[in-house]
Amino acid sequence: MLSIRNLTKSYGKTVANNNISFDVGEGEAAVLLGPNGAGKSTLIKSVAGLLRYSGNIEICGYDNRSPEARALIGYVPEIPAVYSLLTVTEHIEFILRAYKVQDRSFADELMERFELTDKRDKLGKELSKGMQQKLSICCALAYSPRIVIFDEPMVGLDPHAIKELKNLISELKSRGASILISTHMIDSIEGFWDTAHILMNGSLAATMHSGGVPESAQKLEDLFFEITEQHGS
Repeated sequence: MLSIRNLTKSYGKTVANNNISFDVGEGEAAVLLGPNGAGKSTLIKSVAGLLRYSGNIEICGYDNRSPEARALIGYVPEIPAVYSLLTVTEHIEFILRAYKVQDRSFADELMERFELTDKRDKLGKELSKGMQQKLSICCALAYSPRIVIFDEPMVGLDPHAIKELKNLISELKSRGASILISTHMIDSIEGFWDTAHILMNGSLAATMHSGGVPESAQKLEDLFFEITEQHGS
């Protein structure tokens, strides 16, 4: 489980995240929504342990910056960060060895589902942005992390990859993983989100639960525009 308490992050006099608290339970997909500059990516990077912050973030009871927590986190950044001189196969092999994964069947399945099998020998620098994004997702999930963090994961993906990613998120939920997704595209999360947190100017403006109701996506969209247009006026 992911627990965030009183998270505050400032860049000089600019407060990017202001005293944010929420949990993401086992088998739950939580979404961060908000316009550009709302503080979504800062929060995601703080949870991933990439930024200094004040407050407390725990991964399954461990401080998120501890080795124990890092072994449980899978992180897909907004901009793919692949190694230019490693092949696709070498990327996957590096991850499996780093996390001491003996059974590579799930990693092979991921490569097949994201159409990377025929790109095994391609170098990172030879891949398109979309292919780099697919590789980034495969690397983040290959070791079956307990907490998965996505920052704008659908950007740059083709329709087939978007479908596979949505299916994977549903499968991860069924296995008990806690999932946190940052996005500004509400339609991209339709069908699998459980809790949505709307950020405005670094603060939590509203939280909504889907309750498994199909119409909740439309209600979420209405709430989102009500809040963002109110703040924008």
